[in-house]
Parts: sequence; structure tokens; C-alpha cells
Amino acid sequence: MKRDIKFNEFSHEMIEGLKKGAFLTVKDGNKANTMIIGWGNIGIVWGKPIFTVEVRYSRYTYELLEKTSEFTVSIPIKKDLKEALSICGSKSGRDIDKFKECNLTAEEGKAISTPIVGDCELHYECKVVYKQAMEPGTLDKEIKDKYYSNNNYHVIYYGEIVASYIKED
Repeated sequence: MKRDIKFNEFSHEMIEGLKKGAFLTVKDGNKANTMIIGWGNIGIVWGKPIFTVEVRYSRYTYELLEKTSEFTVSIPIKKDLKEALSICGSKSGRDIDKFKECNLTAEEGKAISTPIVGDCELHYECKVVYKQAMEPGTLDKEIKDKYYSNNNYHVIYYGEIVASYIKED
């Protein structure tokens, strides 16, 4: 059962889940791909509940996200999806079908056409309302040196949270 929640009701679980890895899923036409994110935020921007995610230009997810205007974030809370997280964080959707390879369930969401990872408990469905390429010249030097020594920067996507829910048995 999918129980609707306030977007910030499980913010603690969302933050703790991101530390372990969450699934960011996009779909363009019949191509769906999921990748792992460890960074993200929820909050209020422009009077809307927003989930911000960062995607590197080099990622297949970036290619798909540029062709669509929505994404889902699925966060395992109690289930151990370590192996799937590892594969989805190290393999490209250009080369494999991650859902098939990891035995993950691409499940229909509530409000958008992009699927959720049905094996997770906590879900956010988002419509992109803004995106911003990182400006390397404005980035703190320590962060730049640590995360961007190869100049592979992120685009930050602001997704209006149009549905948020927890899956319960």
C-alpha cells in the first residue's frame, strides 16, 4: 500500500537514506534508468516543496533527464539493497538494464510517468521546475579540489515534489 505523506514527514529517514545511497530514476519514452545518489535536499523554494538532485554531465541519467522533465527518488529504509546500490552506482545504463540486472521492480508511480524503484519504501515523484549548471569559478576551492579535480561537474535539478509516499505492507 502506498500511503501519502507530507514531503518533509520522513526527512530524517531521507537524509539517512541518502548517506547509504538512494535511487534516482528517469524515463524518456521506453528507456528507464536508475542511478545512485548520495547528495540531495528537500525544502521549500518558490513556495513549492522541492527535491534538489545533482547529476554529472557524464551520466546516462543526465542524457535522459535532459529529454524529460521529471524524476523519482526511491529510498530504501529497512530493506538491504546494498548489492543493487553497488551495481547501479558502478555500471552505466548505456550498457545494461539496471532494473533487470539487479532484479529491481520498476513500479508505476502515482503522479508522473517515471517509475519508482518498487523495492524501496520511501518515494518522491518530482517535476523539474529549474536546472542550473554548476559555475566552477564560484565553487569553494576545497570542494572543487576534492570532488571536481577531473572537471566533471554537476547540473543541479530542482524538482517540485508532486507526490511523496511510503510503501507499507
